[in-house]
Amino acid sequence: MSKPPHRNDDAASSGSETESESEEDEDTGLTENQNRLLYMISLYTKKATAGTDEKDEWVRKPALIVLIYEGIVAGVLDFDYAPASALIENRRIWMNVSQEGKSDIEFLREEELVNGLQMSSKSFQPITCYQISDKGKELVKRISRKEKEAVHEFVYARGTRELLSAYWDGRNYYLVSASGYRRKSTITECEDVSYVSSAYIPQCLRYGGRPTLSNAHRAHESGVNASNNLDELDEVITLNSVSIIVAEYIPFGANQIVQLNNNVGSTERCQGGFISPALDADSSATQIEMSPELTSVDILDYTLTNHINFEAEINFANEGDDTVQVETFGVSLNAEGTCFYGLQVEAVIDRIKDNISLDHLSRLLVDVQQDSSAIVDAIISQYQRDLMNLVFLGDAENRNKVNLIIANEITPHLTAEEYMDKGEYENELKQVIGDTKAAYDISEHDTLIFGAYGLLVAGPNSRHHEPLLCAYLQFITIDIFLQNFFARIWILNDDMQTTNRIILEGSKDPRALDRIKYRIVKLAKDLIMLEEILSYMIEALEIIEIPPEPPEQAGRSLYERLEIAGMRNQLIRRAMDLKKNIAGAHRFLDVLREMSSVVSEAKMFMLNESVDLNTKKMCDLQHSNERSAQSLLILQVLFAGILGFDILDRLTGNNWSVADSSWFNSFYETAIKGVPLFWFVISILVWGIVGLVTYQSYKSGNYIKQGLTTIRLRINRKVFINKLQMFLRTKLHSYEERSYTDTNDIVRITYTDNLKRDWGGAKPTITLEYDERNAYLFCVTVQYNRREARKALVFNAEELREKIMDELNSMDVWDVKGEDRTNEDLAADKRASLERLLEAEEEAAELAAAGH
Repeated sequence: MSKPPHRNDDAASSGSETESESEEDEDTGLTENQNRLLYMISLYTKKATAGTDEKDEWVRKPALIVLIYEGIVAGVLDFDYAPASALIENRRIWMNVSQEGKSDIEFLREEELVNGLQMSSKSFQPITCYQISDKGKELVKRISRKEKEAVHEFVYARGTRELLSAYWDGRNYYLVSASGYRRKSTITECEDVSYVSSAYIPQCLRYGGRPTLSNAHRAHESGVNASNNLDELDEVITLNSVSIIVAEYIPFGANQIVQLNNNVGSTERCQGGFISPALDADSSATQIEMSPELTSVDILDYTLTNHINFEAEINFANEGDDTVQVETFGVSLNAEGTCFYGLQVEAVIDRIKDNISLDHLSRLLVDVQQDSSAIVDAIISQYQRDLMNLVFLGDAENRNKVNLIIANEITPHLTAEEYMDKGEYENELKQVIGDTKAAYDISEHDTLIFGAYGLLVAGPNSRHHEPLLCAYLQFITIDIFLQNFFARIWILNDDMQTTNRIILEGSKDPRALDRIKYRIVKLAKDLIMLEEILSYMIEALEIIEIPPEPPEQAGRSLYERLEIAGMRNQLIRRAMDLKKNIAGAHRFLDVLREMSSVVSEAKMFMLNESVDLNTKKMCDLQHSNERSAQSLLILQVLFAGILGFDILDRLTGNNWSVADSSWFNSFYETAIKGVPLFWFVISILVWGIVGLVTYQSYKSGNYIKQGLTTIRLRINRKVFINKLQMFLRTKLHSYEERSYTDTNDIVRITYTDNLKRDWGGAKPTITLEYDERNAYLFCVTVQYNRREARKALVFNAEELREKIMDELNSMDVWDVKGEDRTNEDLAADKRASLERLLEAEEEAAELAAAGH
């Protein structure tokens, strides 16, 4: 196990030097680590005071594991740690977990110094919480001040008495305090080891072909840099001649195996070669560029519709220059969906073949699990990758697998009962196979140990049992996949419950209908794919053969312990149970479709009702306008004539006329009286001139009025109603209309903005439509006469949109937090958006680093 050095950066004293450390240690009956662990739990938890409204405070197990790791790094807790797979908010990660620390927590629970609480998370995963008990509080009082101050070094923010909390951002853990202190934890940064491995496929999985090649001649390469950033080791158990088989289930079928054989070129003259999961978007082009980090495949044997065995050599770049990793996998895939990835460990660091430390092996297994995913993802079809990403919520590359470790010898060789000592032996074994469940002596020299995510078989005859072990792996991989599948169904059900709530409140949110349609389509697609996956699993359980019971005593003992037949029956029963869940989900989705149709029809009815009302208004207005236009035209003609005649009447009226003037008398006698119709022609001419002037004046005014630019902005955003109303109170309203329903208060307000200078010399008319009860701004309509504005300052449509939005932005009317619906996103969409956010943050950090 690895013991890190002291950390000096953030392990500064928290101002405790002023306190006395002279008091004598009292014997608590616990070790120093247990004392410090118990005190740390007491700082983060408490029981509510009786008779008050206080709440009990508990600390979650994942956060406690992070704090224990920080205590180890600070040199306060003398525990070891090793990488282990953990599921944090539907994301599987590798964490540096201290099995000794977990063991001491369980010991404190057994001694009733710590209380335990079991609950379920929103992702339907079990969560364990811890709290100091009354007995534990009394014991904490006897812990010395020196030990308490040591704990303060890593649980408090530097220079303060503020407790650090473990915060998960979706990819990494951070230690944060209430005042804003923040530091990234290195708990997810697993150490690399140098190793050399050869491809390994059990003989029971082979169907002819050449044997796998050995890299034993390269074993010395891993010892070139023996330190590998690992510090002192506390080795308890070592293994000799180690083979590793990592197995998983992927939905397969005969057609998928045929396609896979074609993808890797099994049927071609030159089989195998380099493979890539990339899709060629331009297959007719001449050249293509690819990353040099590819995997080389060499076919060993295959049947077109049943299986394929091949060697895969990893060509991925190592993160550190000092790490040497010669990694060759033996891969066996079959139509039942079981995928075996085998390695023969030739050397780890400076250990060649034998004396392999479990501490080193745990770090090697991290690489094997990650790289095996990369290999198989490169050769399976896009359809299968979609199925895996569906079940594992877009995190298929970190999916969990089962480990089978086969060793010719285990040192020290003990009985099975002695390995389960709840101490150093069991803690060491937990590093490679997870929490130990049981151990059995299948013969005098062979031992079988079951763990949460693997099993260890050690002894000189262990390889004789490979057929039984591989058959067991076929069922245990389906068991693991069924657990993930079951959790995914409940996540899907939770998404449908959220969709149901959105539908019920659809009348309050103008954007709800689009979201509902998207969610129902996505849920239907996911449900269909889940149904297909379940069919693949049921088919696999039906066709996987159970091997016969071996004749020898050791084989019979192993056969009895593995309980393969019983496991198959249990898996079939669970799969059939899942069919009920799928059927129920289908019915629930049908109900959601009906409900969404009702919402859609209600919105359509409201729209039709509004359109019908507006149409009637427009028809009435059109008839009125037609009558008014005809009357106006007649009046204009009559008015022009009357005006023209009145002008002439001023010349020839009864009371006074220019004809009475002596200078006009001769013209009047000769032209007006002497020429027939002359005065009538003059009258008509004056009428025409006056009519033309009047018409041009009307036409000019009408031309200006026709220079109208109307823009309609569909907003549909959440707003602060008080700020919007404050904005509207500064305007002079010309029209207001209100419509009240059971769920909405629709308001339409029209005003004319009199600040001509702000709009280029024209006064726009603006209409806002909003829901006063639910605080949504639906739309904004702006009518702007560009011919009234100054030519040099006139606004175009885009400038009008920017202007009205700037006014609303300046009033800060948008309720950004209120319209945030990310908490209602589908589980897969949440994962995708989180990944995009984290990638953007990483790119920004890289650019900032490059800038410096």
